[in-house]
Amino acid sequence: MRILHTMLRVTDLEKSIAFYTEVLGMTLLRKNDYPEGRFTLAFVSFGPESQEAALELTHNWDTDNYDLGNAYGHIAIEVDDVYQACDAIKARGGDVVREAGPMKNSSSGTILAFVKDPDGYMIELLSPQRKD
Repeated sequence: MRILHTMLRVTDLEKSIAFYTEVLGMTLLRKNDYPEGRFTLAFVSFGPESQEAALELTHNWDTDNYDLGNAYGHIAIEVDDVYQACDAIKARGGDVVREAGPMKNSSSGTILAFVKDPDGYMIELLSPQRKD
């Protein structure tokens, strides 16, 4: 078994696609309109779905806002260098809400940062995990 995708409801599909592709560097795999259901699905990923999990961005045509809720946490993405990733994201107009630095209250050596997408979803950037 493996995770195929995670679905996020988004209010501005084009803005979200731009964020995930242009700011984070994912690829738009496919985008389909469902006129009878009044929604569009777009799938983005860092690689082919046969090898990587994807994000399903769902745009319900008649909904212009959502409550994120307090049970949602974040999406985690491993990057080679968290500091460089933050610089690149800021240069592309992304919103870094927690600058790169060591994980607080931990001696693990993990470097992390948080970025916010256009709908307010949090994305954690993590340094490669040590394999002890």
